[in-house]
Amino acid sequence: SLDDAITLALVDNFDIAIARYTLDIADTDILRAKSGQGGLLGVPTGLVTGTQGGTGATLTVGGGPGGPGGTTTGAGGAGTGTGGLVLSTNGAGPTPEVLDPSVTGTVQYEQNTIPQTTTFITNTNTEQINTGTYDFAYNQGFLTGTALSVGFNNSRQTTNSPRNTFNPTLNSSFKAQVTQHLLQGFGPGVNGRFIVQAKNNRRIADSSFRQQVIFTIIQIEDIYWGLVSAYEDEQAKERALVQSRQLAADNRKQLQIGTLAPLDVVNADSQVATDQQALIQSQSNLNYQQLLMKQAIARTLHDPELGTAAVIPTDRVSLAPTAEESQTAEQLVQQAFANRPEVEQGVLILKNDEINLKAVRNELLPTVDAYAFYGGAGLGGKVNPAIFCQPGQNPATNFCTPVGSVSSSGYSDVFTNTFNGSSPDKGVGVNINIPLRNRFAQSQQARAVIEYRQAQLRLQQIYVTIRIQVENAIFALTNDRALFQAATAAREYAAQELEAEQKKYRFGASTTALVLQQERNLAAADSTLISAAAAYARDRAALSQILADTLTKYGISLEQAATGNMSQPAVIPGLEPPKPFAPPAPLEPGKIPPAPPGAPPASPAAQSLSPSVTTTQPAPSQPPQPQQPPPTPPGTTYPQ
Repeated sequence: SLDDAITLALVDNFDIAIARYTLDIADTDILRAKSGQGGLLGVPTGLVTGTQGGTGATLTVGGGPGGPGGTTTGAGGAGTGTGGLVLSTNGAGPTPEVLDPSVTGTVQYEQNTIPQTTTFITNTNTEQINTGTYDFAYNQGFLTGTALSVGFNNSRQTTNSPRNTFNPTLNSSFKAQVTQHLLQGFGPGVNGRFIVQAKNNRRIADSSFRQQVIFTIIQIEDIYWGLVSAYEDEQAKERALVQSRQLAADNRKQLQIGTLAPLDVVNADSQVATDQQALIQSQSNLNYQQLLMKQAIARTLHDPELGTAAVIPTDRVSLAPTAEESQTAEQLVQQAFANRPEVEQGVLILKNDEINLKAVRNELLPTVDAYAFYGGAGLGGKVNPAIFCQPGQNPATNFCTPVGSVSSSGYSDVFTNTFNGSSPDKGVGVNINIPLRNRFAQSQQARAVIEYRQAQLRLQQIYVTIRIQVENAIFALTNDRALFQAATAAREYAAQELEAEQKKYRFGASTTALVLQQERNLAAADSTLISAAAAYARDRAALSQILADTLTKYGISLEQAATGNMSQPAVIPGLEPPKPFAPPAPLEPGKIPPAPPGAPPASPAAQSLSPSVTTTQPAPSQPPQPQQPPPTPPGTTYPQ
């Protein structure tokens, strides 16, 4: 059924599977923005149109549909500049503070030998200094435009100089500094703008995925009704061939008894050959339509059973009026305005542009940063015995230290003195930077304003385009319904004409040429009816796409479509249920997971594998011809 085809497509269609990654990509941009480092990488949007056979297409923000495996538009940074929109200033403005805290450290040991020009310091020709460094720092930024920096430095130094008071010498110090932007870069509105934009881009990605699902469902409907038309056409060609063969057989009997000219037999045989050629062509088209349906609802076609299995549609086009046809054009237009993903994306893009405008305006302000710091230091170590005065030495003339005036201390004493305020280091200050011309920031601001106005016009254009699409779809659906009804009546009339002509022929009141002409008329009427039914079904689906109510019509949950786990699986005889998804083992950093043979890896969001089709008997190369046609659903008016 059509519902089964849509369910299988939501699980295994490649276009939807590729589009699922967009949601994960958008989440990575949110994580990136929360760190405060750098701008956004952007979120790919637009349509993936790798499924062959569907003809559905609709308006997209920033450009038309993309191609297999790729898109043409983007939000935030990637793929920008399409569809007449320029987003070159996206990400401009003051650089936000780094919000992720960081801890840095340096542990170093150094041996340094310094030649001396005098022996006064060391009593030797060289000074030997051995230094161990242990420095640590903590840095963090905040959305208010505040930066915190805390440093804690330690060193241990030994030397051969007899004039150092301590040997080894222990040094310890700390300094905490807070810097606050007062003009440029002040406030959470500027420093948190990338987080807000990333969340808006995630909503754009959700809207784009909904647009992709709607687009793919319309493609599946197009393919499905194309398959139905191919089956109906093949059956019509089969009936035409049976009729022409029966007429040729009857003509040969009449030729044998001498009541018919040989030319009439040749004419009938020629019609048989024509009908045979038409049947072969119709069967080839049916096989191709089946192949199109398989590639739209299956992840791989390498399974030989799936490759040869016939796809038999059970739904038929009905002329039952839809809810949309009972509403006025203005009601449908307003419904489209409220539901269309393109409108939602356009509004979100405008919100991002407004945030960007505030950022570039803030960049016009001077840089004024206030800061304050506080620190302390401690010094100690083991007292160098060489510095003390020897008996008879005068401290004033011998540069020595009296015994007992200096005492040794350990690192615990040094650490305590660092933080007890005995040696404070404190201060406040202001840094000011005033550009005299600032033409770069002025150009950024002017360009951002122009881009914002351009996006406003683009959104208004989307509204106008949607209105035209809705009214045009209403016209098309009205015309298709009238054509469907006329084609149904014409087909019934052609069938009755053929039946009457055959009766007259059996009583000798008609000719072979007239019977063949009525058979051609019936075949043409069948073809017209099949085409009209397919056009009506496709345009009815297109109207649903334009109104963006396709998901509601089929009861599809966007959350289930995003994971590929449908609560109501397809009901197909012989179809195996999806196997449970087994998450792969963790990979080492930098390694790429291997792809399964014959098919690319599925999206991590898709939690089910491709269902496989099994049959009790090998499927024939040609689609089976059932003795009885499928049952006719209520409301169907054209023949089986």
